[in-house]
Amino acid sequence: MSGTPVEGARTRRSIVPSALLLLACAIPVLGAEPVAASTSSVTGHSATVPQCAGLDGTRIPASAMTLPTTGGRVESASVTTSQVGGETITYCQVDAELFPVDPAAPAIRMRADLPYDWNGKAMMFGGGGFNGTIPDLAENVPFGPTDRPVPLARHYATFAGDSGHRQSPAAPPSLDGSFGANDEALNNFAAGDALKKTRDASLFLIRHAYGTNPAEVYFSGGSTGGREGLVVAQRWPEAFDGVISAFPAWNNLSEGLDLGYLAQVLSRPGAFPGPEKQTLLYDSVIAACDRLDGVEDGVVSNPSGCRFDPHTLRCPQGADTGPHCLSDPQIGAVLAMSSPFRWPYRIASGETSYPGFPFLAGADMRTPFLGFGTTAPADPIPATSGYGFQYWDQWVKYFLTRDPHHSALDVDPRHPGRWLDRISHLSTVEDRNDADLGPFARAGGKLILLHGAADELVSPLSTSDYYERVRGLLGPGEAGTFLRYYVVPGANHANFGSPAFAAAWDSLSALEHWTEQGQAPANPIVSDALHQRTRPLCAYPNWPRYRTGDADEAASFVCTP
Repeated sequence: MSGTPVEGARTRRSIVPSALLLLACAIPVLGAEPVAASTSSVTGHSATVPQCAGLDGTRIPASAMTLPTTGGRVESASVTTSQVGGETITYCQVDAELFPVDPAAPAIRMRADLPYDWNGKAMMFGGGGFNGTIPDLAENVPFGPTDRPVPLARHYATFAGDSGHRQSPAAPPSLDGSFGANDEALNNFAAGDALKKTRDASLFLIRHAYGTNPAEVYFSGGSTGGREGLVVAQRWPEAFDGVISAFPAWNNLSEGLDLGYLAQVLSRPGAFPGPEKQTLLYDSVIAACDRLDGVEDGVVSNPSGCRFDPHTLRCPQGADTGPHCLSDPQIGAVLAMSSPFRWPYRIASGETSYPGFPFLAGADMRTPFLGFGTTAPADPIPATSGYGFQYWDQWVKYFLTRDPHHSALDVDPRHPGRWLDRISHLSTVEDRNDADLGPFARAGGKLILLHGAADELVSPLSTSDYYERVRGLLGPGEAGTFLRYYVVPGANHANFGSPAFAAAWDSLSALEHWTEQGQAPANPIVSDALHQRTRPLCAYPNWPRYRTGDADEAASFVCTP
């Protein structure tokens, strides 16, 4: 980008210290790649063709990163041609490690894919769960479109890391918390330190490869990755020009306390509703609330107006008499899952509660892997129990007690006893709840927040809470200059399984237009990738009400408070 900035667009700034630029220019780059350069830089590099061969073995100095490391090294760099989102893309794949300060801590493994015909921009991807693997750099943004190229196919330089630890191959995906026994590894993951280290090292390599810095650097992630998007906006407001944060687990410790409480509730005799009863609950909620938006389409578009009472499904005398009703213990469990959990003690983050999950407003317990499972929590936690309960189990063993033999069900989040001080300390690391995004806004940053109204793993009510905090602190006017928040009816966590509405929206193009041209998102349309229909993407707290016409077309709906 060059010339006078468009009003409202982000003003370009230096994103690498001048000393680092001199260092990058001084290090020789060996072996130009066999593609003609379209632009030249002052270093003699092509600004669009990565100098791949010269990266192999490159040392990444500790001075390239603003947080403590002992430097890093490129382990391999090779030219790759592959199909990316249906397009043939040639890029330099760079694998590197960033070395810890604590010799006992794991290294951060990272990767950068540097395309030929580079568009001059960079995209960092966030992770999921406990991380431990490097995200796929050819992936899409969360809730991304199916009819537009993914970032790498748009010729973004893409990069990401494993957040500073390697998952055990014996553990379920993203559910290995054993790294939490090491303080540096825990902070790399939970406080987000690895994000800044990976970002800084990646920009060093991009500068090394192309001889210039990216014009824009964006971040995109969902779940843990969505939380990471908020972390970078809060902690390093000048590090990224724009952030897409989807279904963010921003108050990670607070949600964990709720999940720990629910694990205890659901482990009680007869309390866990099995798959048939989960189906009964979901179908009953949809039948009661689907038409509240004016059309029967399998989607609860106004979840705040859906107040399903599970007592209507009560078995005779409250006993468990079969799959067509809920017993009293099961009704109690459903109400506990769907209600706020408040703890009667103070923690250092200042959080006091978690809002519960929308199982009485359209969320589905049955989502494979990410849902509430097919069997009750127990000791040990079975692999067939809910994802959240397995997450809690790892957290108790490695973050809280640092005893791999400690039973997760022995920790009562209502009365943690001797674990309270440790919980309070961890809350300062894991609850990334700073609502003052003013520095990010003043640096020109733009933030798109997304959440599915039927999310069964990270409550959309929690994201709405954070959004309201930001607006309350900064005021609606200032918040509106850099922040948009959309709740997608019927969408679940990460479009996993078969959601009622599989959200697909080109948020990246919207972010580009806002950041680079000063054009804020206006009347966006979200598609349902499973059911071939569209809806208006309404800015929270609005929701799409049916007016008239084809119920599969967004034009037949209007956003209403």
